[in-house]
Amino acid sequence: MVASQLNPLLSLIQPSKTVEIFSLVKQMEADGAQITSLCVGEPDYDPPQCVLQAIVNAAQSGKTRYTAVTGSLELRQAIARDLHKRKGLAYDALTEIVVGNGAKQSVYEGILAVVGAGDEVLVPAPHWPYPDMVKLCGANPVIVATKAESGYLMTPEELRRALESHPNTKLLILCNPSNPTGGVYLQQHLMELSQVLLDYPDVFVLSDEIYERLVYDDIHCVSFASLPFMFHRTMTVNGFSKSHAMTGLRLGYLAAPAKLAAAASKIQSQTTSCANSLSQAGGVAALTQVNESWYAKNIQTMKRKRDYVLQRLANMPNVHVAVAPMGAFYVLPNVAAYGDDTQVCLDLLHKKQLALVPGSSFGAPGTVRISYATSHDELETAMDKMESYFAEMAAAAVEQK
Repeated sequence: MVASQLNPLLSLIQPSKTVEIFSLVKQMEADGAQITSLCVGEPDYDPPQCVLQAIVNAAQSGKTRYTAVTGSLELRQAIARDLHKRKGLAYDALTEIVVGNGAKQSVYEGILAVVGAGDEVLVPAPHWPYPDMVKLCGANPVIVATKAESGYLMTPEELRRALESHPNTKLLILCNPSNPTGGVYLQQHLMELSQVLLDYPDVFVLSDEIYERLVYDDIHCVSFASLPFMFHRTMTVNGFSKSHAMTGLRLGYLAAPAKLAAAASKIQSQTTSCANSLSQAGGVAALTQVNESWYAKNIQTMKRKRDYVLQRLANMPNVHVAVAPMGAFYVLPNVAAYGDDTQVCLDLLHKKQLALVPGSSFGAPGTVRISYATSHDELETAMDKMESYFAEMAAAAVEQK
């Protein structure tokens, strides 16, 4: 088959670097190598027992049929109650919530619902692979550079400059807390961004809040849709993968004003139809039966891991973290002193059997992404390997001088 026979959109996108590295790791492991991997962003603990039991009960009671395309009413009502209780958001469970097969599907449907050929989409960098999703929708991603010193958080001035120089902007994508940086936009910062957007009333916002349950240091993650005058233009995406360790169960949702939700539902009706009915039963339990102490315990565990990684990185030569991450479970240290970040990751993999993801795949060349959502023993081994590698590299550089 020649390339011209394939959809030309495919030539515009790149395979996920995370998936590429993960596949290489699995191949090396199949060949007998012992790999330490900090690549994949999923918690190392199990879902709550009540979630697993709800799935078993649903299967045994025959809840294995299609639900509505937008999800079971029971789950949508649970989502609406949760968003109202924790975020102060009032969504109609009947018309304003679309349950999908993971938050990634919800993000894609949200983008496709509002943009088309010639439209521009603002994506602050570093970023998750939103730009390729934008390209698949026929639109043009506009990468908004941010600074490490500001925690890689887009400033109001950077947002205004981007909007002024790109008059065809139709959508702004925010990831809060951020993958890959762990940065968190606090309420005052979000308010300042929303003030800029008031001057651009035709720009929608997609707020990816999949990590909002994982924030540290007693901070609160505010939903963008809760800000004054932002509800009608905001699509909120969330899910169960990160908050409840339900990554393989593929369950997410989009909450948005009825017109936007209906557009996402139309797209889903012609792609996957409903999400897995058993996963949806688990989702209801996740939102109605899990005690707050379960979240608090996991947050404290993650915080200890974050602090350990930051302490170890601080002792590595020419490895820098300008601002400590406040959420999610990632650290994005700068390793530019050692050359191309992709080559650094390949060297670490082949020389030290340590798998990390190059920051260039997130629009952050010169960095590497570390996921600390693993056991402490695994983190200790990984940090030992990193420290050894960078010490050897630094010593070699001194010898060359």
